[in-house]
Amino acid sequence: MSMPSSYPVVRLKPKANARAIRHGFPWVYDNELVTDRRTKALSPGAIALLEDDNRQPLGLVATNSQSKIFCRMLERDITVQIDQAWFEHKFTRALALRERLYDTDFYRLIHAEADGVPGVVVDRFGDTAVVQPNAAWADKLIESLVAALVSVTGISCVIMNGSGRARGLEGLEERTEVMVGTAPKAPVPVVMNGATYMADLTGGQKTGLFYDQRPNHGFAAKLCKDAKVLDVFSHVGGFSLAALAGGATQATAVDGSAPALALAEAGAEAAGVAARFDTRKGDAFDVLTALGEEGAKFDVVICDPPAFAPSKPALEKGLRAYERVARLAAPLVAEGGYLVLCSCSHAADVARFRGACLRGIGRAGRHAQLLHTGFAGPDHPLMPQLAESGYLKSLFFRL
Repeated sequence: MSMPSSYPVVRLKPKANARAIRHGFPWVYDNELVTDRRTKALSPGAIALLEDDNRQPLGLVATNSQSKIFCRMLERDITVQIDQAWFEHKFTRALALRERLYDTDFYRLIHAEADGVPGVVVDRFGDTAVVQPNAAWADKLIESLVAALVSVTGISCVIMNGSGRARGLEGLEERTEVMVGTAPKAPVPVVMNGATYMADLTGGQKTGLFYDQRPNHGFAAKLCKDAKVLDVFSHVGGFSLAALAGGATQATAVDGSAPALALAEAGAEAAGVAARFDTRKGDAFDVLTALGEEGAKFDVVICDPPAFAPSKPALEKGLRAYERVARLAAPLVAEGGYLVLCSCSHAADVARFRGACLRGIGRAGRHAQLLHTGFAGPDHPLMPQLAESGYLKSLFFRL
């Protein structure tokens, strides 16, 4: 295999773990590379040839000298061109998996490293796709990426959502724009688990809807037949609308965002369950505390908060927050009822998260059986070598 001369070279330090890279680990951190003047001069998003300390090629990488993750592995075959045809190959493989899994065109099409497109998320909503290029290289090649997406899927609208914490870590500016076609003027209805969700593709959180909880919504719905349900940190009604589709007698959604609750109400209306649905706007901790003081009881309580531990430095503080959620939520669960606690923090692994939840439940004076541990759906595949790709945990307890 001849070495392409067109790419600059970056090299691992002798102490860096080249074996991990060979065995599939997709990142190289800034402290693992020989950083000379040439390496530091690489523009963010530049593609380079990665070599081990013996000058043996490891693959083509996307580089960003402004990020702690200096290199992201793109391709083991160093003769490949990273162009529209390369994206088309990745998207075709990803699409084949989703078409096997789902009957409708509503799913996560690209889940970053796990689908071989590092730092990139693509969520599909029928004829529209929302792309999050959260790495400098993808931002740089966005035109080729979008052209490949349209070519492979035939979709008529592509929205680039360039917002969020990940872009900040890469030194990228926030920008959102319609790249192809016309953005939907109204929220898009998405049917999952018999419930209808309203996805705001241009003004909502992330890409407009969280597909990752789909199997956990479905499992929760089974516990909710003839039940009174509380859904805290509900966003657009994820668990509460699934609960109503599963036969809940009544569901209350709690969230701090009025627009999110309005979308939840629209979803309840569209599914014909509005009479059994109500919302409560406010800080989740305040509402949980107030409900406790009111002596409120529910058959099923679900808490699906944002990432309290988005990074390793935030881990201990995040675990205390998860413990507090469990402590405030457990007293609201009727005897023999169910408590569902979720975490989307990749820094908190399932054992640490479970420990925090059990401490909270114990501090509330309750005893728990753990029935089920749920993870993200199969349209969010896990890259086994990258623990961060398995970020979502949902614990189902009977109290």
